[in-house]
Amino acid sequence: MTRLRVALAQLNYLVGDIDGNVAKIIAAAERARDALQADVAVFTELAVSGYPPEDLLLRADFIRACRDGLERIRRQVGGIDLIVGFPERHDGRLYNSAAVLRDGEIRLIYRKHCLPNYGVFDEKRYFHPGQEPGLCLIRGVPVGLSICEDIWHPGPVEASVRAGSRLIVNLNASPFHVRKIAEREAAVHARIAATGVPVVYVNQIGGQDELVFDGASFVMDREGRVVRRLPEFEEALEVAEFRWEGERVVPEGGLVTPVAEEIPSIRRAIVLAIRDYTRKNGFNGAVLGLSGGIDSSVVLCLAVEALGAENVEAVMMPSRFTSEISLADAKALAANLGVNYRVIPIEPAFQAFLQMLEQEFAGRPWDVTEENIQARCRGVTLMAISNKFGRLVLSTGNKSEMSVGYATLYGDMAGGYAPIKDVMKLKVYALAEHLNAEGEIIPGRVLVRPPSAELAPDQKDEDSLPPYAVLDPILEMYVEQDLSVEEIVAAGFDEAVVRRVVSLVERNEYKRRQAPPGVRITPRAFGRERRYPITNGFRSG
Repeated sequence: MTRLRVALAQLNYLVGDIDGNVAKIIAAAERARDALQADVAVFTELAVSGYPPEDLLLRADFIRACRDGLERIRRQVGGIDLIVGFPERHDGRLYNSAAVLRDGEIRLIYRKHCLPNYGVFDEKRYFHPGQEPGLCLIRGVPVGLSICEDIWHPGPVEASVRAGSRLIVNLNASPFHVRKIAEREAAVHARIAATGVPVVYVNQIGGQDELVFDGASFVMDREGRVVRRLPEFEEALEVAEFRWEGERVVPEGGLVTPVAEEIPSIRRAIVLAIRDYTRKNGFNGAVLGLSGGIDSSVVLCLAVEALGAENVEAVMMPSRFTSEISLADAKALAANLGVNYRVIPIEPAFQAFLQMLEQEFAGRPWDVTEENIQARCRGVTLMAISNKFGRLVLSTGNKSEMSVGYATLYGDMAGGYAPIKDVMKLKVYALAEHLNAEGEIIPGRVLVRPPSAELAPDQKDEDSLPPYAVLDPILEMYVEQDLSVEEIVAAGFDEAVVRRVVSLVERNEYKRRQAPPGVRITPRAFGRERRYPITNGFRSG
């Protein structure tokens, strides 16, 4: 009876850092061979380049550098089989490929068959589909290769099994959204039900602009049971052991890390996204405007968890409308977290703008214009701190606000990264409760006060918007599920409210286009996967 030890390399890559990615792959391969006694180490989809490389793939020098990186791996690592994802130029066409390497030899190259072109994926823009099944003997075990989308559809895996594969190894760069782990495992279960062959599913981790990858690599046996699962949102290099019994490959059981619930997983996704966006883009920390409200409080907590209190600065920028409660709660939160806290009143800048525009605005009443000027004073202040000290400005707007345009361009929307851009307001409250679960960090008053921008006397969000308990479900149905006005009304919502909300969403696409990137945590975030024209005459319903 043959035993096969497979190392699952769940690593965090940097797109375009080919030298760094190759060094990481080589170090993990040598550890898998020497410390873990693995027979084969499996790396993820496009590991050499990082995923997704987007239009870097259109550069000939980038593709050459990736091939040179694969060559360095081939030359430097021996005594173990390696399965490594890389972009390959072959016969004038570009492929999303995986190479099997052993002792300086490229034993096999498999080319991805199914190229996703939906949601955040745009692979048909770059790659040509492969046609041949990938089958390679590793310690006498017939191992079939597949890459990410190949396992979501009938065809490639079944063809590999017909060619003789008795274990499927699937290389992935599968980004996170809530409930994604269950979706992946269901897709793999379907392939196993059709073939009776176990699967090794290896996924990367890390933040890449709007995307965050959660890992959670796993092994599923031929009965469709997960017998090994690596942790979420952490780098890991672990071995799964298999027995080759006649014509069957049987995985040994191992540690099955439990899947986190929704709110804790969102928290970990955002923390990882902040950390990687800051680190990979060369910022030495983060700065944000702390208002004493729920959104900035949650973002500050997550930023501290990601970067450490010593690397986060919170700036309270009070105006004539800022309440004493907001001042007290912001100060208390900053003290609880131990961050560098500053108070910089915006009244001098606001007065200067009012004086500059006095003649221009003569005879016109106070309105949203003056509210926006206050927000823009804050945005300029934060960007100045960023420029002077090299800190990343974290904007604090949530998905509810971004959806309906309840945010100020060049004001509270100013920044380099928007951590809760894809988090509806009600989920922001749920995150706050989760952060306070082991002891109050965010002052309890922040969770119960009516939310307010505090840009006018006694202002509340509900003066301009429906209650969030009504607004968020409507937005979820319209933005994330693409339901029509009629369908949302049929679900029990007032037609006038629905039409008003939908109108706000449609009118504010121009704002969303100018918002900073933010981590995606839902199946339908603003950005890559929801691309609506700004100039648009269509009205739903």
